[in-house]
Amino acid sequence: MSAFETELVALRAAAKITSIQVVNGRTWYLGTLAGHKVVLLLSGYSMVNAAMTTQALLDRLPIRTIVFSGIAGGVNPGLDVGDVTVPAQWGNYQEQVFARETPTGFAPARTTTTFGGFGMMFPQGTSVTVRGAPDSLERRFWFPVDTLALRIAREVAARVPLARCTTDTNCLPHQPRVVVGGNGVSGPTFVDNAAYREWSWRTFRADALDMETAAVAVVAHEHRVPYIAFRSLSDLAGGETGDNVMRTFGRLAAANSATVVMAFLQAFPRR
Repeated sequence: MSAFETELVALRAAAKITSIQVVNGRTWYLGTLAGHKVVLLLSGYSMVNAAMTTQALLDRLPIRTIVFSGIAGGVNPGLDVGDVTVPAQWGNYQEQVFARETPTGFAPARTTTTFGGFGMMFPQGTSVTVRGAPDSLERRFWFPVDTLALRIAREVAARVPLARCTTDTNCLPHQPRVVVGGNGVSGPTFVDNAAYREWSWRTFRADALDMETAAVAVVAHEHRVPYIAFRSLSDLAGGETGDNVMRTFGRLAAANSATVVMAFLQAFPRR
């Protein structure tokens, strides 16, 4: 699964497509990839589309594992554009309480996490069903990825060659690398703000932020389906010294993510 066409094109080109279906306006490509039976599809941008598409997928097909491939904004100051992140857990960091402003600062009426706020905005956990208790809800913030998938990603990370230059000779000043583990966060906003980026790093120790993965994680959690996400950094979410570089290095980042996903699938156990 990917959010938009540029992120999926390399994986679809590598697959042997045997049938095509259109479900709720999304094209599903069924076939094989790296020896696995797969369905390739676009989630669409942002949290609502990602959740809706994941639910439709799990309603119709016996999915063993969800693998997301795409780009993200870099948050960890130790990472750079082109690097591929494979976080161990994801959280929805923009499920929020907007707090009342008082003479002594912002005072949220309620809170379900220990995270501090960014101004009036205080992150909350996501409501999910309590296992074995229909219609009962609990709040949780982090949704771990599949442990087997994460172990295999860590095994292949060191041997995957990543691109440094685009096809039009724009080159990064460093050689991209794969980073496995750590945290990722998702929300419905595109972030291009240095102060918010710095707060996201301090608060969540997030390597990357995007607009879809945590929504996929919540649906996967509810259905008890393993998931993992590969996110290559297309920009620094406002941390660049100049303009946002996503338009320059977005395709390179998407290709790097797909390269790591292919190596992962080749090592992942087959049925």
